[in-house]
Amino acid sequence: MTGQKVIVIGAGPVGALAALYAANRGDNVEIYDLRSDLRDPSTTPLNFTKSINLALSERGINSMRYARCDGLLDAVLSETIPMHGRMIHGQRPSGELYEESQQYDAQGRFIRAVDRAGLNKRLLDHLEQMPNVTLYFNHKLTGADFNRNVAWFEQRKQARADHAQNPTEDTSMKAEPERPKEISVEFDFLIGADGAHSASRYHMMKFARLTYQQEYIDTLWCEFHIEPRAANGSFAISPNHLHIWPGGSFMFIAIPSLDKSFTCTLFAPESYFTSLSTATSDELVSSFSRNFPGVCPELISPTNLKRQFAENPHLPLISIKCTPYHYKSNVVILGDAAHAMVPFYGQGMNAGLEDVRVLFDILDAHDVYNDSPKLATSLKERRGGALNAYTLQRAPDAAAINDLALRNYEEMRSGVNSPIYRMRKWLEESVNVFLPGLGWRTQYTRVSFENQPYSEVEKAVARQGRVIVAAIGLGVFGITGLTALGLLRRGGFGH
Repeated sequence: MTGQKVIVIGAGPVGALAALYAANRGDNVEIYDLRSDLRDPSTTPLNFTKSINLALSERGINSMRYARCDGLLDAVLSETIPMHGRMIHGQRPSGELYEESQQYDAQGRFIRAVDRAGLNKRLLDHLEQMPNVTLYFNHKLTGADFNRNVAWFEQRKQARADHAQNPTEDTSMKAEPERPKEISVEFDFLIGADGAHSASRYHMMKFARLTYQQEYIDTLWCEFHIEPRAANGSFAISPNHLHIWPGGSFMFIAIPSLDKSFTCTLFAPESYFTSLSTATSDELVSSFSRNFPGVCPELISPTNLKRQFAENPHLPLISIKCTPYHYKSNVVILGDAAHAMVPFYGQGMNAGLEDVRVLFDILDAHDVYNDSPKLATSLKERRGGALNAYTLQRAPDAAAINDLALRNYEEMRSGVNSPIYRMRKWLEESVNVFLPGLGWRTQYTRVSFENQPYSEVEKAVARQGRVIVAAIGLGVFGITGLTALGLLRRGGFGH
């Protein structure tokens, strides 16, 4: 055991899991978070939603499986809801509402709906029981010297009540508050897992020659809520599906919660939100009835729809790519701090949790946790080599899932109703079931139910696509040839 001092910035799921991995290898771990204790119901999430339901799939599950924490995975999975496929909602020309189930996987595998706060609480509870872990909330990272391995924090009495993307209070006319106390913390290794607007990444950029790309897509999102049935408290719609109302340039989705409600999200261009913001209440309800048939008034009353649209923030979606993810042997960034992505593949958290597993697999492979005196290189040299290998391996994978998530938005909002999409899905699943030796799987299966690197998924699916196009081309050519031959036998093509 090395007993190195590791500080983790960010106590969300990715930071908490990274702390567990480090602590279980003998490191002395300190976790610092800008917010108050995330297990406290009064703590305001940074995105200002009361609940965040996420899709937990194989990559996230596998990463917790190898966390060396007895009972953790079972406890997490016991508080999830299986989702076997998408439920597509729409309206026929006759006016009849319909719903159509599309199974996720030919082998019957499923993703799980999980409450982010509940998952976070489980991870923090496990950390709190470990003697070599200390949690520090209300601590804002204000600076770092990654050559001298020291970080500075402001100690705050309480977390701020606003967010850079969604300020909630005008403090311009208030008296200057007392400056928070600043402390310095020395470390051997810093792990930054503090989200898309990462302070860790910001300070690392002062030392590393970091290439950085940020994109806000022309889509905002707003959260809604479907209550359980008033009559008996049951789910209002099927709890074992991710529900989608595709709308072409926008969509509405619903994910089940343990309390038998649904957390819903409207994704739409900014212009759509602008038009609804100035619309009358009747026009808002009419727009939902037209674009998302069956939502209002069937699942959300007009009164609740208007209230939730007015009260819940309309937030942007950001996609971030950067490289490298590290500087020397001293710091590495994980999760959204390294590769924030749009949520349309349900892989943001899963990819972040997988970052942790991949990082520590590489640290182990480079003997960072081997304290044998016979090793030829120092701990810092081994850790530096490991972090360089991590960046080289993980950056292409993160870039791939970033791109796949952006493309999947098109599929979810309109492609799910496309005959071409359905035909390709059927063909790939049929080959997978009847000719498993060929190794064909759908892109969704490879991403959500396997641990194949994302960059390899992208290449494999592209190869399958070329084969399908070639097969269709041969089929069309064959049919055309047979038709021409038949016409010739009957006396030619005519005049």
